[in-house]
Amino acid sequence: MVDVQPTETEEAAAEPFPPPIFVKIFRQVFTVALTFIGLTAITFIIGRVMPADPVLAIVGDRASTDVYEAMYIKLGLDKPLLEQYWIYLTNVLQGDFGKSIMTSRDVLDDLIRFFPATLELATVATLAGIFLGVPMGVAAAVNQGRWIDHLVRVVGLFGYSVPIFWLGMVALLIFYGWLDWLPGPGRLDVFYDGIVEPTTGVILLDSAMQGEWEIFRNALHHLVLPGSILATFALAYIARMTRSFMLDQLSQEYVLTARVKGLSPLGVIWRHAFRNVLVQLITIIGLTYASLLEGSVLTETIFAWPGIGQYITTSLFNADMNAVIGGTVVVGICFVGINLLSDALYRFADPRARQ
Repeated sequence: MVDVQPTETEEAAAEPFPPPIFVKIFRQVFTVALTFIGLTAITFIIGRVMPADPVLAIVGDRASTDVYEAMYIKLGLDKPLLEQYWIYLTNVLQGDFGKSIMTSRDVLDDLIRFFPATLELATVATLAGIFLGVPMGVAAAVNQGRWIDHLVRVVGLFGYSVPIFWLGMVALLIFYGWLDWLPGPGRLDVFYDGIVEPTTGVILLDSAMQGEWEIFRNALHHLVLPGSILATFALAYIARMTRSFMLDQLSQEYVLTARVKGLSPLGVIWRHAFRNVLVQLITIIGLTYASLLEGSVLTETIFAWPGIGQYITTSLFNADMNAVIGGTVVVGICFVGINLLSDALYRFADPRARQ
């Protein structure tokens, strides 16, 4: 038989076009763009139909009709809603979220100023939830039905059931009011304000980089109470899901086979069962982190934490809709970004997902 080798033209024709990698990238970009458009559209429409009047928030209740109408036209509220949204979307893509009525600054500048505080708080709470919740969930699954399992389940139930605002006020009353072990609300004591140059906006990082260790300790002490409150929720969720995932893996046949082969209990738990759980945990941790970034409003309000949650809440009470819409859009973008990062880590941790 004659072995006929395919020509270069035939090989090129056999390859799919476009390549699968470009198809995946296009789908990902299209999904992100569609999500962004949907997020901005829903947020913008809700901001426009709310009973709060941004014109009155600017001109005041005693302004004349002419002044009111002039500001109404200046804000573009006389245009159709679809045209208003198109103008807003175009400005947002250029980094312009409008001006804040409350602070008289660009909303983007306010978000850059307030968001690092929320990022710092949510990051510390998530890390605490991971380092405590994962071992607790594994221990509960390994000791199913024993006192450790019951204890972890009670902690998880406590973290889910107790309202954050009540827990925050009780923590302030006990550890700040009665025992005086920890400082009160805020990120720093008043006499430390303005000493550290806000390079990143995260006080712990900025003070450490500038060698201001006394300010670092003070900021860390202020972070303990609000971080612990948020970490309670993160710990409860991560521990509960870790326990559920581990129970499912420990009942698989490959675990029994590993034990029969004489592998150590720790090796079976951490090297075999937990490796299969890790992929699922990445998604859970990503969702937890995103939830803390967007759901820390009550904690920031109770502890006077100058983050984006408190900024959005205060802006809403002052009918500052540019700030409310801008803050909500930024939080939504962070949520989408964390999901994309979780998906990338998922593919990195599981070789089967890369094929």
